[in-house]
Amino acid sequence: MEKKKTHDPIVNEAKNGLSNVRGTIAMARSGDPNSATCQFFINHVDNTPLDYAKDQNPGYAVFGKVIKGMDVVDAIASVKTTTRSATVDGPTGPVKTTLDDVPVEPVIIKSATIVPE
Repeated sequence: MEKKKTHDPIVNEAKNGLSNVRGTIAMARSGDPNSATCQFFINHVDNTPLDYAKDQNPGYAVFGKVIKGMDVVDAIASVKTTTRSATVDGPTGPVKTTLDDVPVEPVIIKSATIVPE
């Protein structure tokens, strides 16, 4: 819930042919398709509406997949959540908003490994 420094946003690569299905890892972004910096999400269920469809539906770029430990993903998905107020970057500056499904206790991923293909 604290903003951190990031690198410049990357170009959306959702046209890569990969689908937002259970266990895949994709880049989070704002409404601007080319705004992803450092946040990601793990698809807990099939989320094919998040796939690239056309320029009007640019999708979310899948870049990885959980190959071991989906039980951990399932455990994370079952943690108790709440609603919190937050200030986020809007198109003209900071905007107060309400965020749903914020974990009551922080979920911390201590390690992840990149496995060669």
